[in-house]
Amino acid sequence: MIPQYIYFMKLNLYPFELRFRHTFTISRKSKSVQPLLVAELQQDELSGLGETADNAYYHITVPMLMEAINAHRSFIEAYQLETPEAFWEAMYSRLSDNMFALCALDIAAHDLHAKQLGKKLYEVWNLDPSHNPMTDYTIGIDTMENMVRKLVEFPWPIYKIKLGTKEDIAIIRELRKHSNAVFRVDANCAWTVDETLRNAEALRELGVEFIEQPMPAADWDGMKKVWQQSALPLIADESCIVETDVKRCHGFFHGINIKLTKCGGITPARRMILEAKQLGMKVMTGSMNESTVGTSAVAHLLPYLDYVDMDGPLLLAEDIADGVKIRDGRIIYASGNGTGAVLHRAF
Repeated sequence: MIPQYIYFMKLNLYPFELRFRHTFTISRKSKSVQPLLVAELQQDELSGLGETADNAYYHITVPMLMEAINAHRSFIEAYQLETPEAFWEAMYSRLSDNMFALCALDIAAHDLHAKQLGKKLYEVWNLDPSHNPMTDYTIGIDTMENMVRKLVEFPWPIYKIKLGTKEDIAIIRELRKHSNAVFRVDANCAWTVDETLRNAEALRELGVEFIEQPMPAADWDGMKKVWQQSALPLIADESCIVETDVKRCHGFFHGINIKLTKCGGITPARRMILEAKQLGMKVMTGSMNESTVGTSAVAHLLPYLDYVDMDGPLLLAEDIADGVKIRDGRIIYASGNGTGAVLHRAF
């Protein structure tokens, strides 16, 4: 006998390849296209959207993500959503080996649930967005001339500058000639202990606020030494992936950068934020070059955060969705409930 499922939810998956305005380069790679996957959960004539991205560093591709989610389609579509947290727990038991796939489903569930309650997502959590941090804008690695050009053509109050070259200090020194904005730097694991300590001294003199992931994620002995001696605060990225990493980063970094895609979505991210704050660490969320779908989700976490890097849509040549807007670093929420993200339907 063929099982008969009652379809409480409808699952749709939409793969995309989004082009960058400029080739995006960090210390270990360059890319001109960002493959993404949007998941849509429909229930009670409402729709929730979630997003995740491919990532070569973590060996994640969009086809892998679709295969992982489709393997549980029958369970998902037979699920009666009551809370996103309960849905996350149910899906974690099935997708614990694929946080990226879980992220898309979790964001979609939060979006859908908030719409069912008739609220914006931050209102579901009783948060006050009046003092939200501003987002930075990322300048990827390029020739010094091109990095200056990108900065000048996009005036912004806060920049994240990707480093990991032989000219890192010269780059910041040259960029500083053209802007009084706040600078943050991200070496994406490219430096040694000695380079980090030496660069931190020079970067402090150039008005840099903090350094993100200066050394390889596995170099905990090196990070302990750097944490004890660095002239600038250090924020973990590649060293902080999932919930269990928060406590491990304490005493090695001054703060953590949470990526929704890496940790499995909003549900674990909120727990990570609370734990980090209890440990006295700074908290930021970061971008995996998402469209406005993923960025709109991040926006609702802003009242919890010290820093945010949610400039994904600003780096794209063309977006796939409407939702939150970013104006001079400030985030403007969409008028709709949930996360506020709405897909362009001409795809």
